[in-house]
Amino acid sequence: MHILQPIATTENCRYCLMCRHVCPVGYVTRSETLSPHGWGLTIASVRRGLLQWNRETSEVLFSCADCGLCRAHCATDQPLPDAIAAAREEVVELKQAPPAVYRIEQALQQWSNPYTQQQPWPVKQRGDVALFVGDAALFLWPSALEAAQLLLSAAGVQPVLVGAGRNNGYLASSLGLRSTAEALAQANLEDLQASGAGRLLVLTPGDYYTFSRLYEDRLGIAWPREIELVELVPFLAGQLEAGALRLRRSEDTSPYAYCDPTHSARVPGRDRAPRRLLATVLGQPGLELFWRGERAHPAGDTALQFTQPELADQLTLARLQDAANHGAFMLISEDPGSLAHLNRHASRFALKIQGLYELLARHLA
Repeated sequence: MHILQPIATTENCRYCLMCRHVCPVGYVTRSETLSPHGWGLTIASVRRGLLQWNRETSEVLFSCADCGLCRAHCATDQPLPDAIAAAREEVVELKQAPPAVYRIEQALQQWSNPYTQQQPWPVKQRGDVALFVGDAALFLWPSALEAAQLLLSAAGVQPVLVGAGRNNGYLASSLGLRSTAEALAQANLEDLQASGAGRLLVLTPGDYYTFSRLYEDRLGIAWPREIELVELVPFLAGQLEAGALRLRRSEDTSPYAYCDPTHSARVPGRDRAPRRLLATVLGQPGLELFWRGERAHPAGDTALQFTQPELADQLTLARLQDAANHGAFMLISEDPGSLAHLNRHASRFALKIQGLYELLARHLA
């Protein structure tokens, strides 16, 4: 249900520390101000007239990664990330947001993505199944898209590509750019309608969360009831178990770890599927990181990469350090944005970054 006044959540969160232990930004900065209750207290203090939005308080507000871990670990399901996004909307209107926010707004409005000056691809086909491409898969890690199409073809699925080169709307919403987020959401839904598909496959948990919850909770845009939303990795795991997808065993016995991608905590129960696929191909379970599954920290592929790039790098480095500490040689994930950020710094830890879809596609039987 659409939350009409999410910002009121801060009244409940401002002195609560129950999710403090899972906050990735708090973990890497060791700052109580940059923690869930710190953001709640800042917003509540502005509402009480004890603080005002200025350069300092705005920097605090825009330091949240909007990863969803606080809500995922909240005993009373307080939508604090939605409250922070709503507060950012107010700050954007006051012209007090970091300058990068307005640059991203312009890029999203003109090009529908923050990475390159290229318009989204139009939908050219119709079919029963569609695959949402997005912007990161097309511009940051295109091999993931190519491999995903090979895997689907092997399973007898030929999807229509939709949203190719267009942001899913999460970035704009996270930055408080509500009208831009609404425009991106509507454009993606129009693509989906043009495809004629009754099922939409998505490459990442971030896409799944955005379509299944963010549109409704933050934008008041309902997902079409007649269209089934399916995350690709669990779909492939189901196809493997059903015998519709066949994979051969790899000869590589290097120690590996699976890195749950950004927003994984927002999709409960999805952590088992990628591990089943990897155990089939690599012959053994991977090393388990500390920040995994329901407490999986994000890499730097959140809005922080634009507003606080140094903080985004800290998050990425922490994920890589976690893998190195556990003795991994290869770190595997499927999210194109997460892969791009991990790969940028992997050499510092002598880690090989491997795309999950690419790995599976190379081992099709």
